[in-house]
Amino acid sequence: MAEPLKNQFGAVIPRTIGRMIAAVFPAFDEQAFVRCALKDYDALELMPRGRKIARALRQYLPDDYARAAEILIASLDHRPRKTAGQSMASFLFLPHVFFVADYGLDHFEVSMRAQYALTKLFTAEFSIRRYLERHQAATLARLTDWASDPSPDVRRLVSEGTRPRLPWAPRLRAFQADPRPVLALLELLKDDSDLYVRRSVANNLNDIGKDHPAVLVATAKRWMVEATEERRWIIRHALRSGVKRGEPEALDLLGFGGSAHVNVRKVRITPSPVSIGSSVTLACELANRAARAQRLLVDLRVRYIKANGTHRPKVFKLKTIELAPREAVQFNKKLSLMQLTTRRHYPGTHHVELMVNGRAYPLGTFEVVS
Repeated sequence: MAEPLKNQFGAVIPRTIGRMIAAVFPAFDEQAFVRCALKDYDALELMPRGRKIARALRQYLPDDYARAAEILIASLDHRPRKTAGQSMASFLFLPHVFFVADYGLDHFEVSMRAQYALTKLFTAEFSIRRYLERHQAATLARLTDWASDPSPDVRRLVSEGTRPRLPWAPRLRAFQADPRPVLALLELLKDDSDLYVRRSVANNLNDIGKDHPAVLVATAKRWMVEATEERRWIIRHALRSGVKRGEPEALDLLGFGGSAHVNVRKVRITPSPVSIGSSVTLACELANRAARAQRLLVDLRVRYIKANGTHRPKVFKLKTIELAPREAVQFNKKLSLMQLTTRRHYPGTHHVELMVNGRAYPLGTFEVVS
């Protein structure tokens, strides 16, 4: 099992932050700050550790938030050099982001400067959301300016920070209800030169589609006009959840709206029963029964058992294929039943379906035992 992320966010984090601040603010009580930050630190998960360090910063930096924020900004120039193997090095600045989010809402300009600097080193997507809630018009105006910034990290903040359903963050309920302000920003970024930004645009559109599928489809249709291949990639990626849900409009837009004339045969599900912690292999053959070639989008849907005994579907991407007349292709998928933080497994009957152009073809079941 993978090492918990919090283990890579250990005591070295507040100690490093303390040294950085002391380098630009000699009056800083570095040792007291570190002791405060590390009190009961080991029991906390990643995000609470970041917030605890932010509270310690508030206690030991000047009471004047504007001055404290300027000290934090100045301290960024004294960050350690990133070395090989430090996969979470940028998370050093998670407490800084929380500091701006929790204490800077009444100081808009200095907080915008701080977030502009921090997003180039880490990401200000968590903090900018608080400003969208408190100062929506002013923050949207600033993000509009930042959409043409030379830095791809800043441009990505425009799309990632406005995601209605950003992982690890509270939802932006106002934009879930009315995504038009977000769509106006995404219009500015739909042909961005950097894949890092374009992927964020696609993820934002995907979020919007979960609450407003018709808005997503309408946007995708509009963007398809004279679209570059890069913009087409955004559209395909943005439609992925709609495709997994089998929404006809999303499938049709990607060219998979027609009914597939296929047979699903030679199904094998082994072993069954299968123990939690092991794996199950699913295999089948998909045959084109039409006298013409067919372009097919093929996915696998597993209806996992939840703790309360109900089913939760999970779709796994298989492939997009072009099947010649009467041609057949074999599919194999090995599913791990290891317990993960993102997916827990429970005993019971799991149903499996092959999804072809959005239509479900039942493959059978497998029994999971503890």
